[in-house]
Amino acid sequence: MPTVADQLIEVLVQAGVRRIYGIVGDSLNPVVDAVRRTEGIEWVHVRHEEVAAFAAGAEAQMTGRLAVCAGSCGPGNLHLINGLFDAHRSGAPVLALASHIPSAQIGTGFFQETHPEELFNECSHFCEMLSQPEQMPRLLRTAIQTASGRRGAAVLVLPGDVAEKQVPSSNGLGVIECEPPIVVPTEDQVLALAEKLNRAERPMFFCGAGTRGAHEEVMELAARVNAPVGHALRGKEWIQYDNPFDVGMSGLLGYGACYDAMHRADLVVLLGTDFPYDNFLPQANTVQVDIEPAHLGRRTVLDLAVHGDVAETIRAVLPHVQQKHDRTYLDRMLREHAGQLERVVDAYTRNVETQVPIHPEYVADVLDDLAAEDAVFTVDTGMCNVWAARYITPNGRRRVLGSFVHGSMANALPQAIGAQIAAPERQVISMSGDGGLAMLLGDLLSLRTHRLPVKVVVFNNSSLGMVKLEMLVDGLPDFGTDHDHVDFAAIAAAAGIYSVRVEKPGEVRDALADALRRPGPALVDVVTDPNALSIPPRITGDQVKGFALAVSRTVLSGGVGKMIQLARSNLRNVPRP
Repeated sequence: MPTVADQLIEVLVQAGVRRIYGIVGDSLNPVVDAVRRTEGIEWVHVRHEEVAAFAAGAEAQMTGRLAVCAGSCGPGNLHLINGLFDAHRSGAPVLALASHIPSAQIGTGFFQETHPEELFNECSHFCEMLSQPEQMPRLLRTAIQTASGRRGAAVLVLPGDVAEKQVPSSNGLGVIECEPPIVVPTEDQVLALAEKLNRAERPMFFCGAGTRGAHEEVMELAARVNAPVGHALRGKEWIQYDNPFDVGMSGLLGYGACYDAMHRADLVVLLGTDFPYDNFLPQANTVQVDIEPAHLGRRTVLDLAVHGDVAETIRAVLPHVQQKHDRTYLDRMLREHAGQLERVVDAYTRNVETQVPIHPEYVADVLDDLAAEDAVFTVDTGMCNVWAARYITPNGRRRVLGSFVHGSMANALPQAIGAQIAAPERQVISMSGDGGLAMLLGDLLSLRTHRLPVKVVVFNNSSLGMVKLEMLVDGLPDFGTDHDHVDFAAIAAAAGIYSVRVEKPGEVRDALADALRRPGPALVDVVTDPNALSIPPRITGDQVKGFALAVSRTVLSGGVGKMIQLARSNLRNVPRP
């Protein structure tokens, strides 16, 4: 007779799950053994459970389908929580199996006892403990369908002794394939949005991750009303390419005219974005379109809230929107955008081919040139976010994954593992900071174990660069941000991974090209300038101290990579004043 663990794995296979990321452990033994005996599913061994959760989240973001991770009782499943928070906040459907101490010992302060059904509540849509065999398979299917349908994490807590008990009945069939709903706004909302667009003289669109799949619709509506189109970091890969209305990015890493366009507009339309930095928003003249009603109005006061899918909303409103012929505002913002980029484009990239230490902007620029047209980039939180935002060129096929909502360090390598396993035919590049890589360094071994051809590019400045900048913004001397130089190439080589250390800018292109060509895992350790974001001389100390907005818009505006090329090309159709 099958056990609860057998039934659990059978249901996962029915749901299309092909692997579980995790580390084996005694309370997980029945589940792991069921995997061993079941065709169509595998156990992906990692070195840290946090990596398991990040990898599962990346797989889910790549495929749009449920991914699974697991942790043994107590410390094992506690390690999952950071990656689960990231998956949940990113809307990635992930199921976590949190095994538990023997059920008879719960509540006694037993060895490794925690209460995962309480601990995981904040980072999941569903978190319940399966305490008796009769609850299977219904409870598991509920968890699966909650994660898939609501797009986030679900946690099933399973005591080890319960997992090895026999089940009283068969599984049957019952897994329902859940897809995110398509929400069409009401007619009243559509007409109200159309009225505001028709009345606006200076409309502007600000786009987030919710514009995925809506690029064509956004461009058509922007052309109809002559609106500049900016984006948040998570909207970059979906909206920036083939965008003749582009005015850059707003936020702490922003560049170009996006901020100015937003604050000079008489109508700002937020499309599929839960942009968290409310001090960058004008807090007036704003309409928001979002599929998630909880997002509406929680960052800014709204003149109109539209509950709907971005693409569906635009399709519904277009027949009611009049063609505008006055391009004065749009053309002015396009000129300003190009002008701002022209002024700063070489702020940190002048003569970079000869300067030592190597400028990280140069490394990112070359990497963008060499990477495949459908490459997947995973990006560490911190300065690697800046380089990805400025230098990785989206084209509608590339993907850029990061901990863009949760903001965890050390995410790039674990996400690269999940992305590569999910898409073995694609080139996967981890843009790792030395601080992030050091935090979960052990899972370089997972690349070797599973022969994953991930290319790890380490921006090694022996510093926590973003933290250093944050201290400067607060008027504080940097402290505790610098650390010993580490030869990550030597560490990778000792782990059996091809690696090279680059200390001269003239070696960057060949080193990256060689690594990208290799069939297996590779690591390129690039020694970069820790002062790449030094404040330009024109910024005074009084302006820096406590003035985060000015710093983020001015200091970080240096080095914008190929964004200037896009801005210049968009100016070709703008009449000269």
